[in-house]
Amino acid sequence: MFDFTLLAPIGAVVALIFAIVMAKSVLKNSEGTEQMAKIAGSIRKGAMAYLKRQYITVAKVFVVVFVVLLILAFLHQLSFFTPIAFLTGGIFSALAGFFGMKIATSANARTAWAAKESLNKGLRVAFSAGSVMGFVVVGLGLVDFSIWYFILKAVYAGLPAPEQAAQITMQMLTFGMGASTMALFARVGGGIFTKAADVGADLVGKVEAGIPEDDPRNPAVIADNVGDNVGDVAGMGADLYESNVGARVSACALAVTAGLGFEGIAATMAIVAIGVFASVIGSFFVKTKEDADQKALLSALRRGTYIAAILVAVASFFVVRGLLGMEHIGVFGAVISGLLAGILIGYFTEYYTADAYKPTQKLAGTSETGSATIIIGGLALGMRSTVIPVVIVVASIMASFYLAGGMQSYSLGLYGIALSAVAMLSTLGITLATDAYGPVADNAGGIAEMTGLGEDVRKRTDALDSLGNTTAATGKGFAIGSAALTALALLVSYIDQVRAISPDYTLNLQLTNPPVLVGVLIGAMLPFIFAAMTMESVGRAAQSIVVEVRRQFREIAGLMEGTAEADYHTCVDLCTKSAQKEMVAPAILGIAVPIVVGIVFGVNGVVGMLGGATAAGFVLAIMMANAGGAWDNAKKYIESGAFGGKGSDNHKAAVVGDTVGDPFKDTSGPSINILIKLLSIVSIVFATVVINCSLIK
Repeated sequence: MFDFTLLAPIGAVVALIFAIVMAKSVLKNSEGTEQMAKIAGSIRKGAMAYLKRQYITVAKVFVVVFVVLLILAFLHQLSFFTPIAFLTGGIFSALAGFFGMKIATSANARTAWAAKESLNKGLRVAFSAGSVMGFVVVGLGLVDFSIWYFILKAVYAGLPAPEQAAQITMQMLTFGMGASTMALFARVGGGIFTKAADVGADLVGKVEAGIPEDDPRNPAVIADNVGDNVGDVAGMGADLYESNVGARVSACALAVTAGLGFEGIAATMAIVAIGVFASVIGSFFVKTKEDADQKALLSALRRGTYIAAILVAVASFFVVRGLLGMEHIGVFGAVISGLLAGILIGYFTEYYTADAYKPTQKLAGTSETGSATIIIGGLALGMRSTVIPVVIVVASIMASFYLAGGMQSYSLGLYGIALSAVAMLSTLGITLATDAYGPVADNAGGIAEMTGLGEDVRKRTDALDSLGNTTAATGKGFAIGSAALTALALLVSYIDQVRAISPDYTLNLQLTNPPVLVGVLIGAMLPFIFAAMTMESVGRAAQSIVVEVRRQFREIAGLMEGTAEADYHTCVDLCTKSAQKEMVAPAILGIAVPIVVGIVFGVNGVVGMLGGATAAGFVLAIMMANAGGAWDNAKKYIESGAFGGKGSDNHKAAVVGDTVGDPFKDTSGPSINILIKLLSIVSIVFATVVINCSLIK
């Protein structure tokens, strides 16, 4: 009989080959004029300089953590595989960000030049560049998983099959820590960089100097374009890489707990691999006609993701029936639940953030009475927008649990919940492609503006850029929704890990148990203090950019007249230094708190903390991401001619709202979903330490 776990390495090869093909198709296009190539080169140089410095900083942290994990391994507190896997997870995540950034910064000018020919050509170049990021993330994630799965299978080959499966999955649960740590650094660091540049460029350029966005006279304009890539390409890629790893390993572990053994592992891996094939097919359906409006452009991207989801749904039925039998066909319902939840969260995120719908249009109208009312309106919109995603995730959890057989077997129901997260992420190749498309289109618009390509080209790049804002918002909604399901699955896996390590450990998870209650309160507080730290970091970094941009406007003779060139390098360097300095403390918070809570309050306290952090973090992340996205698109809606258009008092108020929303949607909000998963992974890795050393048993 065919070993369906072999689909994992096959899927990895297919994903990476497709990424190479897409990269070559992008690079075949011209970068346009000499001036366009020069600007694109500056953006690329800045992005790569940032990545190099970030990886040096992260490497230092990884060395320290690796040594700690190695010492714990020598003390028999965890497996010797864990420190090594910690490194491989971080390395593969970093590689995904590097390759994604490389192609994204090579595609921006090419997208702008392709838009000279047609809107569809520009869309295809930008989407192909996004596809490289999407499929590299999926492919490298499967490579890392496959290597460790088959190594561990060989190591434990002498054990009976059920025990062998249990040992493999128990070891692999600890392997996500490297990916989670790398993801948090990439998301927080990238978010601080991009929003410091964006806020500085907007406050001084648009509000004070009254010059357009992407005006070459603005010294922060190149840093702003670099930031789009380090935040929404490398950062988002690392985020979803880590989600994919967490969902996959927790589902495999819960499959074994549910008694499904290697068949359950194989079913999980087959669905992941099918998602790769389906995403490849779906990507060929992303195309549009000339003069398409925003809804038509959105439909073009939706068509690809919907087709991929349908293909996964159909193929998964045969996988579940063939591997698990008709007695477990309800597991297929969990797959459908996860796919639907992902699509619905994306749709309703779009509804609350896109300027084609009433919520954002109404928010734009509040600018008529000034900055204060548009900020109040944006906060209210963000809070209201949390209702539907929470209902969707709740419905998905309940449906997955009972459809998978939760009434007959509690463990089987939990496997259903974990598998719904895997299904939601199964089309990650194309889902991430639509998200990583955004910064490429944004950069293309900036290059078109700076090089004066003409009104027709700028109109097309503006359409692609506006679409990118919406896809970025829906991508964040998707990432946050998948994080909630993944964190829940990891929470259950943590409890199983504790029971496997110490079957006699007293678990009292009632909410009235003081350690659990205290843990819930600490966990609910963590996303808020984390958001505060990252928001303050953006503020401090932005202040340095504002001061520098003002200095250049004041001291560089002829800059405002366009006869002198701005010093772009200094702004890029300031953002890079600030991001590296500011990203360390929030990351340490995510690693240290689970260990401290575990030692002080025991396993019961950790479970409470994970539950509180997941609930509060999920809702806060949605609120911040949607409020920020709505403020951004309200500004763009006004710029399109509504409520007075560019340069009006309404526009100035909307720019202030957008400035407040920048760290909401691109720094704090998206980083919270990594935090709640990192807390779970760290808790799993240090479970033995907590069991042996906690003050409260």
